Amino acid sequence: MNLFYIVFAPLIGALIPLLLRRTSRPVKTIATVAIPLSCILVAWPLAQQTLAGDIPTAIQHWLPNIDFDLAFRLDGLSLLFVSLILGIGVLIILYAHYYLSSKDSDSRFYACLLLFMASMLGIVTADNVLLMWAFWELTSISSFLLIGYWHHKSDARRGARMALATTGAGGLALLAGLLIIGHIAGSYQLDAIFAAKDAIQAHSLYVPALILVLLGAFTKSAQFPFQFWLPHAMAAPTPVSAYLHSATMVKAGIFLLARMHPALAGTEFWFITVTLIGLITMLVGAYFALLKHDLKGLLAFSTVSHLGLICMLLGIGSQAAVIAALFHVINHACFKAGLFMTAGIIDHETGTRDMRKLQGLLGFMPITATLAMVVTAAMAGIPPFNGFMSKELFLDQALNQQLFGGLSWFVPVLATVGAALSVAYSIRFIHDVFFNGEYKELPKQPHDPPKMMALPVLVLASLCIVIGLIPMLAVSGILNQAVSSVVLAPVEVKLSLWHGFNIPLLMSAVAIIGGIVIYSQRDQLFTFNRQFEGQDAKHNFERLVQTVCDSANRLFTHLDTGSLQRYMALVLIAVIVLVIPQLIDIVSLEGDRSQQPVDFVSLVGASVLMIAGFATAILHRHRFIMLMMLSVVGLIVSLAFAHFSAPDLAMTQLVVEVVSIILMVLALFFMPQKTARASTGHRVFRDILIASLFGGIVATLNYGILTSDFETISDFFIANAKTGGGGTNVVNVILVDFRGFDTLGEITVLAIAAAGIHKLLNKLKPFIPSSDIDGRPWHRIKHPLMLTNVANLVLPMAMVVAVYIFLRGHNLPGGGFIAGLIAASAMILQYIANGVDWVKDRFNVNYQSLMSFGVMIAALTGIGSWFFDRPFLTSWFTYLKWPVVGKFEFATALLFDLGVFLTVIGATMMILSNFGKMTTRHRPREEGN
Repeated sequence: MNLFYIVFAPLIGALIPLLLRRTSRPVKTIATVAIPLSCILVAWPLAQQTLAGDIPTAIQHWLPNIDFDLAFRLDGLSLLFVSLILGIGVLIILYAHYYLSSKDSDSRFYACLLLFMASMLGIVTADNVLLMWAFWELTSISSFLLIGYWHHKSDARRGARMALATTGAGGLALLAGLLIIGHIAGSYQLDAIFAAKDAIQAHSLYVPALILVLLGAFTKSAQFPFQFWLPHAMAAPTPVSAYLHSATMVKAGIFLLARMHPALAGTEFWFITVTLIGLITMLVGAYFALLKHDLKGLLAFSTVSHLGLICMLLGIGSQAAVIAALFHVINHACFKAGLFMTAGIIDHETGTRDMRKLQGLLGFMPITATLAMVVTAAMAGIPPFNGFMSKELFLDQALNQQLFGGLSWFVPVLATVGAALSVAYSIRFIHDVFFNGEYKELPKQPHDPPKMMALPVLVLASLCIVIGLIPMLAVSGILNQAVSSVVLAPVEVKLSLWHGFNIPLLMSAVAIIGGIVIYSQRDQLFTFNRQFEGQDAKHNFERLVQTVCDSANRLFTHLDTGSLQRYMALVLIAVIVLVIPQLIDIVSLEGDRSQQPVDFVSLVGASVLMIAGFATAILHRHRFIMLMMLSVVGLIVSLAFAHFSAPDLAMTQLVVEVVSIILMVLALFFMPQKTARASTGHRVFRDILIASLFGGIVATLNYGILTSDFETISDFFIANAKTGGGGTNVVNVILVDFRGFDTLGEITVLAIAAAGIHKLLNKLKPFIPSSDIDGRPWHRIKHPLMLTNVANLVLPMAMVVAVYIFLRGHNLPGGGFIAGLIAASAMILQYIANGVDWVKDRFNVNYQSLMSFGVMIAALTGIGSWFFDRPFLTSWFTYLKWPVVGKFEFATALLFDLGVFLTVIGATMMILSNFGKMTTRHRPREEGN
């Protein structure tokens, strides 16, 4: 269960900064940083197991029917990313304490940061690809909140929208790919997917599945052509940029490629696609990094370039390439987080990030300059820093691959060019800021930051040196297990700063010299690039979104004519077109099942049902008669349920019919009392034709199904209703136990709909007729005395019946839903008989609170089963002996049904009473009522 703590502690802990929003920033910082520190302490013993070769796991079965479990693992690959996420996360929180201004909401920032941390931890530890995808989408949402943290800035809002749209679209593609892979493998668990590698790669859907997964990875890790969103995410505060670019957001795509490597890699399509995309991304990112004048813009494009480098290595896919890729993940996290923090310090202490204004800062910020030189040298791949070794391994793999046959030579050449560009923009970062002439006046007087603000950068710079000098001691253990998790074989990684004189060393020297030359001639590149300065990815993206929205609006305007008849006609015609060809292909419609004889009562009922249905359509302009005919239809349906031994459905249908007719009568009050002819003869003929065809299709399908033998699940429910749910009323046991989750969802939707209708009716000012059809003013019409007396007598009896129906529902026809409608019907009768004001004075109940309380009771009943280590909404029942009553069954499902009962009463009464209030809102109150 320690793995659950590592993932869910930051998720739940995100509430802590919000709860402490009235305290001082040091208190909030300490409370926030304590969460990842506690996760590190919990992870430590698990990490020891992982380094020893074991794989700690934790699983909580959730939705076994679709193989969706809360399953987590801490193998070597997970441990590597967990270490980066938690370790750098601690440094980011400490750094943000000093970076955020007093006007910034640090509570909201820390909460969003912890939410993002939890989502990343969920991705890298998930042992189920569906669970991984759920956390994947959570990173998109939480990164949207972080990028748009300064929501008062237009750039922040646009950058957040761009990131969410791009990564969200990639997430949908990823889901489709994972569903295909899980379908082929027969499971969504990682081990099962890895074991099914041959079956996956031999399947006809392998290429589509791979493309979909790569779209998810490429959009998240800003690979070409989706690299445009990442630089615009720089509108976020620098701590966010440092975290997203070093250890989290953009590394999620890299993690996905590594995680799915055992199942998807090894084919020619993987080699060519992933390697080429990574190579192109590396070059594009490095080129534009050199041209950017904003410090964070330079670092953003350099991140794109380094992510391309890692992607290219995973595309090559050999064991040595995987070692190089994961080693560079560690190195890149160290120096890139340090570089972003350095850029934030410069911005914080000088008031600008524009390198055209920054120069000669070495004398004013010597500590910052020293730290910046260390982490920048690591990024450039200068020995003896950590970036040099991973660059050497990268160049070696680029040189030794033979993926493109006779054209394989261009890979090491372009890799060297990318490394040279990396050196060039690294030199620019240092030279243009700390040297490059005399100091110029800046918005702020530059100086080194507080020591604690520089401490995280010092830690990361020290790691760049330590890993570079003693790599085997620093990272070999965790790297061994991480690579083993990717290649699914034991690996012994050997790292050293010196490999002797060889071609990769020569390529590295060429890259350093070439980078110096490129930097010295950078003005030529600036001149060349000016002709393209009119192209802005952010504006292009907004233009594309606007074009899509305009096209959608035009299509919507064309389809949405406001005609309900047209909407229904289009839907029904589509069904007819799709179903008729399938029915034609059926050789014999009638099955082997014997048919029941038609008795006189059934024949009369069917005839009345058809006559009432036709009358409802023909007499629709005579609204009251039409409603009477419609109620006859509902009554016959109720009798049909009773005739075919479905008393629960019959009772429900009958009571629902009463409530529905009352609702329609109230609604008709606000509509014109006379309706004009609505349809032409041609339209009537069209509607009759469509209705006849559709009705014939439905009747044909029903006949085919009812006369054929089919498997039914009713036998299972009948056999297990008593033993599993403690009740003999199978329908009620299904609703409150076997399918209780569905019922909870339904009453929640009912509550939401009722609340929405309540709000709409409160704002609505409808037309209210001043008199009835005979000209009598409404406010002079008294409530009938007989109806008033009858209503007063019916109410207590109806309540007793409702309680009786409620209590017996688990064993006999009844239940919370029916009982709630009976109670609501009795209350509605009181409103009709005595008026809204009269009832309100005597029974002033807040129906909204009653409804909410009902949903809460139902949900808490389901949660209670967790305390006994049982699935959500599992019922418990026993038998009690009460005085007088005798032996009596008690089941926790009764509490759940109580929630249903209260929700139905609250929702129904909130809707209908609001209709009644509208009739008195604009007229004088009746005297004597």
